[in-house]
Amino acid sequence: MLRIVDRVLLGLLGLGLLVLGGAVLAVGLGAPAPSWWIHDSRHDVLLSNAERTRWTDSSWWWPAVIAALAVAVLLTLWWLTANLRRRRLAEILVDTGDGEGALLRGRALESVLEAEAGALESVAHAHVHLTGRRTAPAARVRLQVEPHVEPAEALAALTAGALAHAKASAVLPALPTEVRLRGVRHRAERVS
Repeated sequence: MLRIVDRVLLGLLGLGLLVLGGAVLAVGLGAPAPSWWIHDSRHDVLLSNAERTRWTDSSWWWPAVIAALAVAVLLTLWWLTANLRRRRLAEILVDTGDGEGALLRGRALESVLEAEAGALESVAHAHVHLTGRRTAPAARVRLQVEPHVEPAEALAALTAGALAHAKASAVLPALPTEVRLRGVRHRAERVS
């Protein structure tokens, strides 16, 4: 949901900037100014001398402008790094015991965990997502459990089975896991 909101807001912001930039370019190249445009012609300045020098005598003006621009730059950089950060763990460092180590693909461990969790008797469908660092991975598991199953039973089966096997096979000291359980809804069927 958050990803959809992020994309919609980013698209609207981009569209607004494109319209504004296109209008500035068109007026600068000699096109007639649109009715909503704040200036009259291509030779009209964006800020007049009176508007530019209105607050320069105040001691708070330039520090406030610089602080606002710095906050805008920091928020933009934070947003950029949040969007570029990998959400999925690409590889896990496995201790081989000889001082070297081996790399295990994160997707491989995810698919094995999904297959083993999905094969449990109480689970209809499983989805696994690995996060964290390659030396300290964590798992997010979504399980759709059958309607007749107690959630504690499904969680115990997952912990004793798939998660214990993954932890042992990847020689991990710990595998913190967030499990979300949801019951499967079956459609009503007509019996004749």
